Amino acid sequence: MHKLLYSTLTLLCFGLSCIAQDYRSSNNDNPKLVIGIVVDQMRYDYLTRFESKFSEDGFKRLMYKGFNCKNTHFNYIPTFTGPGHAAVFTGTTPKYNGIIGNNWYDKVEKKSVYCVNDNNYRSVGTTDDYSKVSPHRMTVTTVTDQLQLHTQQRSKVIGIALKDRGAVLPAGHSADGAYWFQGKNEGNWVTSSYYRDDLPKWVKDFNKSDKAESYFKVWNTLYDIKTYTESGPDINTYEGKFRGKDTASFPYDLDKLQAENGGFDIIKPTPFGNSLTTDFAIAALDGESMGQDNNTDFLTLSYSSTDYVGHKFGVNAKETQDTYLRLDKDLARLFKYLDTTIGVGEYTVFLTADHAAVHVPSYLKDLKIPADYYDLNAFKNKLNFFLTTTYGASDLMEDAGNFQVFLNRDKIKSLGLNLQGVQQAVVDEIISYPHIDKAYTATTMSSVEFSSGIEVLLQNGFNQKRSGDVLVVLSPSVISYSRVGTTHGSGFSYDTHVPLLFYGKGIKQGETLEKVVIPDIAPTISALLGISFPNSVTGKPLEFVLD
Repeated sequence: MHKLLYSTLTLLCFGLSCIAQDYRSSNNDNPKLVIGIVVDQMRYDYLTRFESKFSEDGFKRLMYKGFNCKNTHFNYIPTFTGPGHAAVFTGTTPKYNGIIGNNWYDKVEKKSVYCVNDNNYRSVGTTDDYSKVSPHRMTVTTVTDQLQLHTQQRSKVIGIALKDRGAVLPAGHSADGAYWFQGKNEGNWVTSSYYRDDLPKWVKDFNKSDKAESYFKVWNTLYDIKTYTESGPDINTYEGKFRGKDTASFPYDLDKLQAENGGFDIIKPTPFGNSLTTDFAIAALDGESMGQDNNTDFLTLSYSSTDYVGHKFGVNAKETQDTYLRLDKDLARLFKYLDTTIGVGEYTVFLTADHAAVHVPSYLKDLKIPADYYDLNAFKNKLNFFLTTTYGASDLMEDAGNFQVFLNRDKIKSLGLNLQGVQQAVVDEIISYPHIDKAYTATTMSSVEFSSGIEVLLQNGFNQKRSGDVLVVLSPSVISYSRVGTTHGSGFSYDTHVPLLFYGKGIKQGETLEKVVIPDIAPTISALLGISFPNSVTGKPLEFVLD
């Protein structure tokens, strides 16, 4: 009798234990690891233009085994790297997150400031003072911050990019680490004392491995250049050149060119910068044991070389095509590593961009498509002459740049002038200038709520404390840049339309042409993880993406 009772109780306890274990398992549906990938300066149409030459395991894995949001746009101006990375991870626009540019004129400090510069900290792993950085100018939380809060800092968050701002802003305020590449004569991955006082052993080991030096090699096309029919001729007048090379054409011997092109910095405007970033990301995943326990870890990974290549060579260059074909291989390498170490179906990836880019205007002009160049210095001189002759003072404009005009408010007050009146006078003056498509005052941005058009994008990018007195919109395909290579920053679709791909645990397989905006990413990942949204989120969760 006692034995029967004991056996019954044992079976009952064992059954309850199994039920409890099943319950715990069913409630631990979060991925072990989330990787948020930002490809710097990636247009959506690169997915379709180069698709036939992509492998099955890189971009195509995300496109066809994950969820493809084909109509994804930035919903603010300006479309630059700092604001782009901040918007992806905060789930809101510069109006709220404070990152209104890569650099901007600070109305309090009366000088230009960099989006992540912070002299309260020191550089770690380099003697270069440029790496004194932190995310302090980003005034809201990120999805990575919310993950740390949710798990009582048991999750591990690491940010990686060649550019410091591409590592710092996505990783958030509470990250365990952020690392970027110090080129010149160093060739090392470095950080800031905001995160730690010394580099961890795995970073030191990576830097000692001479992996960066291994990319001082010949850059030739991955495949036969004759097959690169999706891009223009290799030799043309629209591309920038490396110093020491007569033409912007393949092949490029980086070892021979590096001395005249900044040493290790020559790796950045080549696809090998992305390869080096992938090498370092895999080292980070291994060195930090990410994705190896029940607390979801988060790696933010920004591929910066695509931006350097785009700026130098333009949208239609064979160099740009080759860079994306090689990035496809790097993504495939990363995903295979994750399959092996984290496990198939145990991690989640999203991939997007921080902005896109316009075709080189000189190329568009040769095709008789409206395009041109904007001379910022000429604009400043003309506007300053107007202000001087109108108001009798030569110092009414403090700064002009970043598509904004900053007025000297103290001077305007001392002269007894009406600030709103001066703002409107500037708008009325510059709207007649060539290549100025629209202009609005800060007063208008603060007092009128727009519901459609490019004015909404301006308003979403307008930060009342930090933005200028007048906002300027250039005409389509008009840029302030050199005659070779290209840039970005506008609210036109060539700058706003970017990829958005989700893949992995908790993600449906499918696609949509429904318009979504970049701030939707952070709340979608937050919903997937069951955590609070970033504290100033304006985006919405994309329910159709989640399984």
